[in-house]
Amino acid sequence: MRKSASTTLALAGAMSLVMGGLTAVTQPANAAEGASVIEQGKALAFDRKKGNCLACHEIKGGAMPGNIGPALKNMAESYPDKSELRTVIWDMTKFNPNSIMPPFGKYKVLTEDELDKVVEFIHTL
Repeated sequence: MRKSASTTLALAGAMSLVMGGLTAVTQPANAAEGASVIEQGKALAFDRKKGNCLACHEIKGGAMPGNIGPALKNMAESYPDKSELRTVIWDMTKFNPNSIMPPFGKYKVLTEDELDKVVEFIHTL
């Protein structure tokens, strides 16, 4: 069956919308410009190419969480001092040499600025 030019254009337009939506999901840090630090941290934490916290942790509002690490909740109670939480995210092996959590700061998975934003978000959970 041969498609008309208008059908082809409509399909291309629909695919463009779908792909545009996927781009916004995979690149939230760019879309988060102007958003609050906490919102930017959430975008980074949920970004499968950056923080990727959902690969191992359950986080309220996150889709398809992993269960390798603990659920991230009551974080302000667990880490009243944000600098300790930052150290854990920077390099968990300082606390547990056998940890499978990637050292996000040590290996420069996240920049210093990105790490600070993720800490601000995680601390709100």
